[in-house]
Amino acid sequence: MPHDPAPAASRRGLSALDHRIEASTGHDVDTLWAHRDRGLLDETHARLVDQHRELAETETGVSFYRTLLHRLSSGEFPVDGALFERIDRAVGQLQKAAEARDAAARRVTATLEPIEAAAATRPAAGGRQLSAADQAALLAISGGAKLYEHLLTGRMSVTAACGTRIPYPELQRLEGAGLVSRDTSHPVHAGQPVALTEAGRTALTTARRPATPPVPKTAARPGAWPTTPTHRR
Repeated sequence: MPHDPAPAASRRGLSALDHRIEASTGHDVDTLWAHRDRGLLDETHARLVDQHRELAETETGVSFYRTLLHRLSSGEFPVDGALFERIDRAVGQLQKAAEARDAAARRVTATLEPIEAAAATRPAAGGRQLSAADQAALLAISGGAKLYEHLLTGRMSVTAACGTRIPYPELQRLEGAGLVSRDTSHPVHAGQPVALTEAGRTALTTARRPATPPVPKTAARPGAWPTTPTHRR
């Protein structure tokens, strides 16, 4: 008898905790995953994203085996001993998938709760939000940047690897706020590397995005066979 197909490889998927993650971090899940891949997150947020990826994978497994059970009971197959064996096996696989999902959700919740607590106190602390210009500058610096001094004019500016130029006064302001740092062991005329500090990565991670109206989610057709796992659009 052929084996039941295994769940497809995990892709970015919905989970029951997505709304809490997005509310506490100010970013949608897609943005957080992208920031994680670029190394922009601090240790706590990076761990949260890694755990969310595991949770998304387990959610995919639960959806797969639940749909498999629906297919097995839909009347497509003859009712015989082989069908009962496949149903029993699918029930066991669904149970294990649900246990794995619940364990992953507990790990996400344990990491998320301190972030939610910090987000709840942030407005009371009076801290200003990161401006759009500051956020753009930090994003540019995150990909690699150097401070140069022009040999003839003596003017200094930051050139990011992406091609963005950041005025020296803006660099001084970001540096004074503790968001970026320079490697002064290199001469300015040759280029001093500029990088985000831990505070800079945290500020970039927690920068609030503009409020956008919720996009209605289309419910999956009952009994539809999952050719690909659900992913965020």
